[in-house]
Amino acid sequence: MSYMVLLDKILSATQKEGVSDLLLSANLPPAVRIFGELKFITDQKLSSEEVFEILSLTMHESQKKKYQDNLEIDYAYTHSSNIRYRVNAFNTINGAAAAFRKINSNVPSIAEVSVPNIILELVNKDHGLLLVTGPTGSGKSTTLAAIIDYINSNKAKHIITVEDPVEYIFESKKSIINQRQLESSTLSFPAALKSALREDPDVIMVGEMRDPETIRLALTAAETGHLVLSTLHTNTAYESINRIVDVFPSDSRKLAIALLSSSLLGVVSQRLVQTKDQSSRVPAHEVLVATEAVKNLIKEEHIVQINSMMQVGSKYGMITLEDSLDSLVSRGVIASDILKRYMKKSQEVNK
Repeated sequence: MSYMVLLDKILSATQKEGVSDLLLSANLPPAVRIFGELKFITDQKLSSEEVFEILSLTMHESQKKKYQDNLEIDYAYTHSSNIRYRVNAFNTINGAAAAFRKINSNVPSIAEVSVPNIILELVNKDHGLLLVTGPTGSGKSTTLAAIIDYINSNKAKHIITVEDPVEYIFESKKSIINQRQLESSTLSFPAALKSALREDPDVIMVGEMRDPETIRLALTAAETGHLVLSTLHTNTAYESINRIVDVFPSDSRKLAIALLSSSLLGVVSQRLVQTKDQSSRVPAHEVLVATEAVKNLIKEEHIVQINSMMQVGSKYGMITLEDSLDSLVSRGVIASDILKRYMKKSQEVNK
């Protein structure tokens, strides 16, 4: 069997409903994540050479060289079936490996991703920072894409995205959208953000705030009249605020706190949870709205009190994850044991 035939055969498994990821590992069979659960798609194990050769078919020559030189690489790949993937190729002690994240060709709508209404109110602001957070595989990129599509469909704005790699590909509607990809169209997130400020943007989407310089520039852009959207790999809204503050060295911490407290619009943290009938997954959201009281807590470094503020902030559109899960249970969307597991885990963390 040729490697191209093997690639086609393996990727065909991702076309099934509910499959979000494909994992290739040396000395193991290929596996897919379907509705959040990992399942092997065959008993046939792949050698390191087979994984490497399969990956080579999905890369340009420059990407192959980077993978060999750096032992890992992020890139996007579009298969002949028109299914697009975000790929991270890496190496293990056994050899070549990769994770393929399937990207839907159609940009989702706000309704499809069940974004809370308060988020639309925040997105209608002219400037500020809105963060979408959650663990890996929680649908952050999909939610951001839906927000961008909402702006694109309803407003005449100039939207610049900076991603590694570009996931959803947008078609300009009422807005003009310029998408930039790390390495192929910009050398770094900080370089793209500095440049963006001279490119007449209204909205800047940063795929991920990874380092102090990117975070500082994103905060500055939000404070100086731009709507900035980005993601963080954090589990809660409270953790997101802490992550941003803690990433800065002590000599620039106060500046970071000042920028964050003045520019933050809100944080939506999400999880994907399995439906009661186990046919799909739905998002559960935690929402922090940056009211004046919340901004004061950040400014005074009383961040630990933010959780309490969220519990009594429903009139401002704030939602705790527990309340979101409880709503899904009461509507019969998810099973009650998911809420019970969350509450037990939360109690253990807070002990």
